[in-house]
Amino acid sequence: MPDDSGAGLSRRQVLAASGSGLLAATTVGPARAGTARRQSHPGDGTPEQIHLTWGDDPASSVVVSWASPDQAKRPRVRIGQRVIPAEERAYTDGLNGQITWTYHARIPGLRPGATYGYAVTAENDDNAADPFSATFTTAPEGRAAFRFTSFGDLGTPNTKWVASYGQAAYAVGAVELFQPLFHLLNGDLCYASLNPAAQPEVWRDFGSNNQASAANRPWMPVPGDQEIEFGNGPQGLTSYLTRYTLPANGLGQFEGRWYSFRIGSALFVSLSANDVVYQDAGAFVPGPAALTPAAGAGSPPVPAGTSLYLRGYSGGAQTRWLEATLAAARRDTSIDWIIAQMHHCACSSLGHGNGSDLGIREEWLPLFDKYEVDLVLCGHDHGYERSFPVRGFDVGSGADSVTGAPADTRRPRPVTTVDSGVFDTSQGTVHLVLGCGGTDANPDPYGAGGTGRGPASGAKVFTRANRPAATATPGVYARAAADAVEDATWSARRDTATGYGIAVFDVNPGTEAGGQTSVTVGHYHAVGADPVHPAAGGSGTLGAPGAPRRPTDDYTLFETFTLVRPRSDGRRWHAKRSSSAISS
Repeated sequence: MPDDSGAGLSRRQVLAASGSGLLAATTVGPARAGTARRQSHPGDGTPEQIHLTWGDDPASSVVVSWASPDQAKRPRVRIGQRVIPAEERAYTDGLNGQITWTYHARIPGLRPGATYGYAVTAENDDNAADPFSATFTTAPEGRAAFRFTSFGDLGTPNTKWVASYGQAAYAVGAVELFQPLFHLLNGDLCYASLNPAAQPEVWRDFGSNNQASAANRPWMPVPGDQEIEFGNGPQGLTSYLTRYTLPANGLGQFEGRWYSFRIGSALFVSLSANDVVYQDAGAFVPGPAALTPAAGAGSPPVPAGTSLYLRGYSGGAQTRWLEATLAAARRDTSIDWIIAQMHHCACSSLGHGNGSDLGIREEWLPLFDKYEVDLVLCGHDHGYERSFPVRGFDVGSGADSVTGAPADTRRPRPVTTVDSGVFDTSQGTVHLVLGCGGTDANPDPYGAGGTGRGPASGAKVFTRANRPAATATPGVYARAAADAVEDATWSARRDTATGYGIAVFDVNPGTEAGGQTSVTVGHYHAVGADPVHPAAGGSGTLGAPGAPRRPTDDYTLFETFTLVRPRSDGRRWHAKRSSSAISS
């Protein structure tokens, strides 16, 4: 690929922007190395937390985004002979009153499949003589091979914060190890909402850690339940929306919450599942005390028992946008693959985590069936699980988790239960749970001692809202777990060894019109990285009793499989009917 670098890389900058540098640093101490940052001072506009996202056309545009400790003067990006001024975007955190300054430089007019160097600076950049520099590569044009990676539920390496763990540094290094064109980050980015007194600082540690990869290649996120923060906007997403500039969805007030982008012959559709799920999983004050913002923050106390519940916040706008987007993609004979990304799960048999959500099954799975969505990538549950291809649903297949009475879970119906390793996704959609980034939350062993293969019994499903309810302790509230269970006949493979890993996807467009195209998927897991959670009953995951558990950079292959489908340039596509139901 051509190299249009206009900014040379110093050794310091190469190490800062390379996976090898990050892995070398984190072998010494991932928690410290992953969050190391310089001391700031008043008036400091030095760029930090540098990250890339795709522009509206990934073959010709990217967005460079960053933050600075104080307001930057004339923030800008230099690429070749071009100097692109950055748009300033700031907000004041509603709980601690701290101002966060961010900057976004849209860079259009790039060549497809080309590698560019860039530099980020400002007038009050302490490193102005040697500004931060890195490289990126634009997306290919037309049918071309490419690689992407994915996981969700990352956190930060700074164990000072609730839900952070040193594996978050190694996870970022793993992205660089596989050198994808871009990375999909499937929600629950940093868990700042669980650290309400320090939300901006948690985001800062997250951005500092991710820079080692996200400055080199776009990281494309979706909002999870932990991006919902008290005091920060109508959906609690101000922190998230201030830090990211994402492809436009054309819906004004809902920009940044969901979007799509195209790479080669694949359309990626990134969704805000908070809009449709029944589960109440966002910011929550359990009590007995109210959550009291810092003096001068400008927000009132949040009473005990309060949660931010977002189901239905778009009034159906997201689902209408989704159907229009999917329909347009299937009419386009140059698009073969449709890959959806969201945080919550439609297919998870997790044991002591969240489980599946009927809201997604009701709102979006009929559209996935109708328009032959190939692959759905999620986070939310902390492990790895793969479904068989599914289409349609079974009725009468669930039960109330307390009474055992029949419950309608709309259990997705597998089109095959033969785990052949090759699946035709024109016949059914494959779901992956990838909540395996780096968080310190309890990972799930998916059945200690089991094989991790085939149907799982007693899988949990939310079929109604679990709003906060008073407990036996005065002033203390709790939210219930999922209210229904089902036998997960759709479940094909679960990782019973660890809660950490990364999925790697290689898209092969095929060579002939009307021929076959494929995506080869490898899941690599980090065995032995799971932290000890005594309150959860022992280690919180598998392994020999008393075995040491610590973050690791050793990602080894867990499984590989291949998805295939006929290319769209030789196939007349007809819309399927909505998901059909059959009695079980």
